Amino acid sequence: MRELASKSQLRMSFLRWALFCVSLILLLGIGSGVISNSGYQNSWFAGLIKPAEMPPGAVFGIVWTSLYVLLGLAIAMIVGARGAPGRGWAITLFCVQMLLNFAWSPLFFALHETTSAFYLLLAILLLALVTTLLFARIRRVAALLMVPYVLWLAFASYLAFEIDRLNPDGGRVVMPSVSTQI
Repeated sequence: MRELASKSQLRMSFLRWALFCVSLILLLGIGSGVISNSGYQNSWFAGLIKPAEMPPGAVFGIVWTSLYVLLGLAIAMIVGARGAPGRGWAITLFCVQMLLNFAWSPLFFALHETTSAFYLLLAILLLALVTTLLFARIRRVAALLMVPYVLWLAFASYLAFEIDRLNPDGGRVVMPSVSTQI
């Protein structure tokens, strides 16, 4: 017997890692958004001037959920590639850029740091590109699963830049309190 594990054992290992990674990334991503009150329901965000290319709010939930699933599958492939050269660096860089990704919503939606959030997105985009290249050396399919994420980050960077440009005092936008006269 020349194999350390059968194909079915390798498949089951990938499925276990995929279940774990997809669930963890979804949980952390959704948690980041909930904690920071991200989205169109945020009164501060609602008061900002947005670029014409800004998608409707529902698009963000669909896109990020899909991207988190793809990212979970991609990292599961890399984690399962035991013995692959560069695997440790690829996993480390993936984790770093995901932690930065999860920090973006609190920075933008909770702290109202539009300029810092734009620069953070650029850093995430750069790290995601390098991660994708590292993944390509290990598992080509994992790198391909990263491509929609990289493209969305590029689009999100453009949106963040435009929001920052259109709202030079974005962090100081204050929504008037609702008052009722009886």
